[in-house]
Amino acid sequence: MSSPTVVQGGLLWREDGVVLSSGWLAAQALSQQQPGPPRWLTDLQAHPENGHALEVVQRTTQGLRRAAYAGPMLNADGTGTDVVWLAVPYFDRGQFAGNYLSAVSLRNALLTLVPDWFAQDHRVRLVTEAVGSNPAAAKDATSYRVGLNLAGTDLLMQVDQVLVPPATVPRVFFLVALLFLIGMLVALYALRRDFVKRQEVQALLQAQVSLRTAMENSVTLGLRAWDRNGRILYVNEAFARMVGYSARELIGLSPPFPYWPADQTGLLTKVHEDIMRQGTGGNGVEVQFQHRNGQLLDVLIHEARLQTATGKQIGWMSSVLDVSERKRAQRMAAQQQEKLEASGRLVAVGEVASTLAHELNQPLGALSSFANGLLNRLHDGSITLPELLPVVERMARLAERAGGIIKRVNAFARQRELSRQRLDLAALLQRVLTNVSTLNEVSASVVRWNTPARPVWVDADELLLEHLLNNLVGNAQDWAPRANLAPQVWVELRQDASQAQAIISVSDNGPGVDDDALATIFNAFVSRKEGGMGMGLAICRSIAEAHHGRIEVSRDPVLGGARFEVTLPLTEALQEGARPNAR
Repeated sequence: MSSPTVVQGGLLWREDGVVLSSGWLAAQALSQQQPGPPRWLTDLQAHPENGHALEVVQRTTQGLRRAAYAGPMLNADGTGTDVVWLAVPYFDRGQFAGNYLSAVSLRNALLTLVPDWFAQDHRVRLVTEAVGSNPAAAKDATSYRVGLNLAGTDLLMQVDQVLVPPATVPRVFFLVALLFLIGMLVALYALRRDFVKRQEVQALLQAQVSLRTAMENSVTLGLRAWDRNGRILYVNEAFARMVGYSARELIGLSPPFPYWPADQTGLLTKVHEDIMRQGTGGNGVEVQFQHRNGQLLDVLIHEARLQTATGKQIGWMSSVLDVSERKRAQRMAAQQQEKLEASGRLVAVGEVASTLAHELNQPLGALSSFANGLLNRLHDGSITLPELLPVVERMARLAERAGGIIKRVNAFARQRELSRQRLDLAALLQRVLTNVSTLNEVSASVVRWNTPARPVWVDADELLLEHLLNNLVGNAQDWAPRANLAPQVWVELRQDASQAQAIISVSDNGPGVDDDALATIFNAFVSRKEGGMGMGLAICRSIAEAHHGRIEVSRDPVLGGARFEVTLPLTEALQEGARPNAR
């Protein structure tokens, strides 16, 4: 005989009075009216309608293959009960084997499932056609009815709300709890706001720190902070790279620092003490640091007070700029300037020498010609005293001109800066051409020019302009006879009031300037004359540019030879006087 099977049930199974009876009813017992569970036969025989309901539930489970209910069961006198039968079919290999039956007390089931706190204010009961109730009995309660979804039964569950006045103490406790809840919500809201603000401030602080760190790492300027005792508090990466020590090695050190040159410790200690006492001022302090590898660095230091939020000074903040390259460039510039000055002195000597040779060539050649001719006639006895006097006078004028050239060149060599004054170009040209006319008897070139109707005023150095004009007119007289034509030299002076310029042009009917020579004609030591020094036109260009003017060369459209044109700015007085005429 096997031991009884232990059934593990749920809440209703374990609760007393809910499952009244249960058992197995095989399929053969349905037709043979064999007894099932103990209460089955009792309910089957108590009332004819019970037998009909129990027969229907068995057919339902066998035909529809699902669980079904029967009831509620009736007593012998026809009164209803709260008992219903649950039939659960079992099939073996597709064949109906029987039903497992349970008699359930619905009233006890509701009492078990409805919580006590709900039952205090509500009355829960079953409503059926057999178990009726008088609806008028619950006139003072609010009733709710809902159908029970039990297949094979017609049951309703009615909930009546009993109007019981609430107790004062629970209400007070509820209000207190509500106040505590509201206070807790307010506290949580305030805490959340504070948390959000703290997050925002923290994010802003992190952004500021990141920005400051990025700025410090991006600059090439060394930054250093120290307290009032001279102890280093902070250095940035640029300063660490500048001296060759890491920030960890420098922070916390006091003077003398490892980046101070050993032979300048005393000087730097004094500078350090002065900085700690009064700062560096607006110009900063230039000292030397020594890199870890021994290289000396020239640095410029500026100091600013390091203060707390309350204004208390706790030290100094230094900005250290490496000026080694600037110092090196200054030294190189000074050396280069010395070389330039030496070269300038050599050039000046060369200019003086070449100018003397160039200017004295004509008068000395004329003097030589006159002297040789005079000696020849004196040896032949073919000259009389009246004939001798004009020749000697011409020689005296040539000697005087040579002496004037020497004086002018000497003054030009001594005067290295322009001595500007207001000059009338027309009067200056007239004087230069008068001096040149002394050579007309030797040179076949005749200078032609028309004196302007009014003065042409410029701000210029008279000595330099005279030298320029003598050079241009002399060159024109030299080149005019080389075209196998009657030599002609034209000099023209005009003014362009709209451009505020004075223009001097010197033209000749010589061979002119070749196109190949136009690019180099004003270069120094470039000459197209035999025995020439090549400095005349170079000096003329320097003089024109020193007066903010220019000199150009072209072919004269009338004479066909070279045409040199010098452009100089007019004075302000002339510009104002020329405006009415220009209109």
